[in-house]
Amino acid sequence: MTTTNTDWTAHAKRLADQLAESGDLTDPAWRAAISAVPRHLLVPRAYTQAHDGSWSEIDLSTPEGMQRVYSTTTLVTAIDGRGHPVSSSTKPDLMVRMLELLCFHYGDRVLEIGTGTGYNAGLLSQRLGEDNVFSIDVDPELVTLARQRLGGLGFLPRLAARDGVGGWPEHGPYDKIIATCSVPRIPQAWADQLAPDGRLLADLKIGLDAGNLVLLTKHGNRLKGSFTARWASFMPARHARDDGQAPARVERAEQERKFATTAPPEPWNTHREVWMLASPLLPPGTTYGYRLDPGTRTPTAATLTASDGSWCAVDLSKKRPRVVTEGGPTPLWESVERAYEQWYGLGEPPWAKFHLEVRPNGDHEITIADRPGWRLFLP
Repeated sequence: MTTTNTDWTAHAKRLADQLAESGDLTDPAWRAAISAVPRHLLVPRAYTQAHDGSWSEIDLSTPEGMQRVYSTTTLVTAIDGRGHPVSSSTKPDLMVRMLELLCFHYGDRVLEIGTGTGYNAGLLSQRLGEDNVFSIDVDPELVTLARQRLGGLGFLPRLAARDGVGGWPEHGPYDKIIATCSVPRIPQAWADQLAPDGRLLADLKIGLDAGNLVLLTKHGNRLKGSFTARWASFMPARHARDDGQAPARVERAEQERKFATTAPPEPWNTHREVWMLASPLLPPGTTYGYRLDPGTRTPTAATLTASDGSWCAVDLSKKRPRVVTEGGPTPLWESVERAYEQWYGLGEPPWAKFHLEVRPNGDHEITIADRPGWRLFLP
């Protein structure tokens, strides 16, 4: 172990102090946990992406690497064969906000969906006692590594390689469920495995990456709660097998039409609440992306593409009004403009005003706190 590594406690205490000073960390018990768990031993490997899209490993054993490990930075920790990130260690500031939102008490039984590196399971074990911590991940290799690293630190929470959508019913019910991956709907299995009045925190993704963390409490056989005020996002949940099929795509329609728009071209970056409203209006399977300048690789247009061959591209230059070019049978950008009009008409409600109820029949109903009668059912 290098001299830098032997001084990890100073790094961990500095991180805890930084989180407290920023206001993300207020609970002394979590502050003690952050100071006591060596993140560098649970996250010994991370990757960074170059401008050309390639990935390279970061040397975390250097003083600069240790600074990075004990910082409020998301660390990509696993890359698949296609060069796509599939696992990461959550930003510590987001991590502690999530833990505090769940209002843990010593002895609470918790199910974590998405073990990843095991760092969050280490914090939970330190805070709640390892016998109360259950963590699952779809990737057996990640689970094995996390178990080895946590065991080396003296933590023995229960870990298993399982598809997170099904939870872990053998050890339920749980007082708290925390998901460090995103899901398009809250799985019924999670609701079933939650104790009465238990709390669940997950990233609900609606359509094209719209959505946010939602904090739900179990009332009878329903989950009720609201989206968090601050936006956060996680990688989509992976599954042991894919039981569904992606919508069949037809060849892109090349006939173009052009028009001007005053709607911002990237609602998913500026007003994600609008993207939530737009998602039910768009064809299923619609995807978004960018056109890049071949020389600088900077975005020149934001794009939408639907499975019926429809597409649109919104100019990202500084020219006003922006020009939309689109083709195909479905006018995609019209849905975005309609969503903006709806959002403005509702008084531009922020995330915290959107409430969610999840029912046993699978219905997900979204309402707005001060807009009685308005509701949106997720498709």
